[in-house]
Amino acid sequence: MRIPPAGPPVGAADNGGVSDAAWNPGIATAIGSMPGTDPLEAARVVLGELPDLMPFPELPARGVGADILGRTAGLLVDLAVEVVPSGYRVAGRPGRDHRRALDLLRWDLDAVEQAVAEAGAPRAVKVQAAGPWTLAAGIELERGHRVLTDPGALRDFAESLGEGLRAHAAQVAARTGAPVVVQLDEPSLPAVLAGNLPTPSGYGQVPAVPGPEAQRLLGDVVDGLAAATGRPVIVHCCAPRPPVRLLRGAGAGTISLDATRLGSVTGAFADELGEAWEEGTRLLLGLVPAVDPEHRPDPRELARPGLELAARLGFAPKALLERAAVSPSCGLAGASPEWARRAPAAARQVNEVFAEAAER
Repeated sequence: MRIPPAGPPVGAADNGGVSDAAWNPGIATAIGSMPGTDPLEAARVVLGELPDLMPFPELPARGVGADILGRTAGLLVDLAVEVVPSGYRVAGRPGRDHRRALDLLRWDLDAVEQAVAEAGAPRAVKVQAAGPWTLAAGIELERGHRVLTDPGALRDFAESLGEGLRAHAAQVAARTGAPVVVQLDEPSLPAVLAGNLPTPSGYGQVPAVPGPEAQRLLGDVVDGLAAATGRPVIVHCCAPRPPVRLLRGAGAGTISLDATRLGSVTGAFADELGEAWEEGTRLLLGLVPAVDPEHRPDPRELARPGLELAARLGFAPKALLERAAVSPSCGLAGASPEWARRAPAAARQVNEVFAEAAER
């Protein structure tokens, strides 16, 4: 893994790295997004239910500036975006859309700080943002083309993202007194690699980005964040076949994936996952429904894809406790408030099934 230490890591005073502070056996966490529009209520829920690795809550139901792209764009340094009919576009100067994203983030920081003051600090906090390729795929240049089609703009956005996220992680560490882990969300990366993104006209497709180029840019961001926080970076990609080898090559210490969508794990993909897991890359397995299930889920059924994955890759169930964590399959923004509270408990129950299997 490419994780060079550099300088004093943010929030490192008392808690050590993520391996010691957050990845105790049986850990559960969440991807990040929550239902509703009340940041204090969301902060209280995630802190109370997920104290080992508390996800910094995101509330996309608040609209512009609270979704994954607008929220991440608000972290950028010396770059601004605005809302146009087609989505987010680079702006010449910060306007009301940019200021709204900053205001929402400040309210979230205040809410998390208050929740911590009430209940005590979590063992670790996880902050989330769009990764460089998802950000560059989702924001337009002034001419309407995607940022990723302009090498200079792409580089500027990646550097600005890294700088902004490092500052955000430092703020969260100062407000909570807890170590901070960064998660980069890359849902668009498979489309970037496959050349499946449409051009502005809708009649063509943006050329595929070569794997080595995608890995290099992502790796630069990951390296900077890992050095600043002193902890491995999580990269989340919920595609049925996430680019595991590329993510691992970019330095991801943990790969977050939707384990319910993997299907039959065979061939090259099985080799990628097995090699990554064997050589120390952790897996964050999305096993709990992200939206309200029709019936109360059976923990053994929820655990089954994880147990089958470990068996397929040649690992004993004990590896699921030592080198994996459990989360909902995706963000909880589409869930009811009740299920958003119950999903973490379901994740802990899945870990109990893993523990039982490990003892056999």
